[in-house]
Amino acid sequence: MELDFNLILEDDQVLLRPLEENDISRLMELASFPELWKYFTYDLSNPEDFNDWIFPALTKQRLQFVLIDKAINTIIGSSAFGNLSKRDQRIEIGWTWISLEYQGLGYNQRMKKLMLSYCFEKLDMERVEFKTDVLNIPARKALKNINAIEEGVLRSHTLMTKGRRRDTIFYSILKNEWPFVKRENDW
Repeated sequence: MELDFNLILEDDQVLLRPLEENDISRLMELASFPELWKYFTYDLSNPEDFNDWIFPALTKQRLQFVLIDKAINTIIGSSAFGNLSKRDQRIEIGWTWISLEYQGLGYNQRMKKLMLSYCFEKLDMERVEFKTDVLNIPARKALKNINAIEEGVLRSHTLMTKGRRRDTIFYSILKNEWPFVKRENDW
């Protein structure tokens, strides 16, 4: 199982396609609001942080998608597959953000549905994991809402912008939980 860096995932409202260099200016425009990055490991409103964040995506260290609202054919956010372990049949979904004006409108759940379906039904993953800042209540609520299981906290796990040490909380969905997750989310 390899990540397909040409992969496109879509439903009737959203399209996820791999990030391309010509998307950078639009992403920088969306990222220009510092309040968006309170719980993110980089402040993407800072050009240097933005470049540090995007480098692994451009060098295919992770499969970074742009999220496109099909009704307006516009990029409104991003998410990624990363930390693939073929041996363990494990992958992480993360590096997710949605422009402030599009938050709370169901885009994150649509994105997660497409990505999780691909992980379990195409890649045959045993485990899909997510991690976030323990203080990021909106992200934690969103993960609980899709029935991801809270697993535990790694203390002082990640250095955040402005020098704060983040406690990172892990969530996961396992292959044997996927039918329940689909049913409970009406997917």
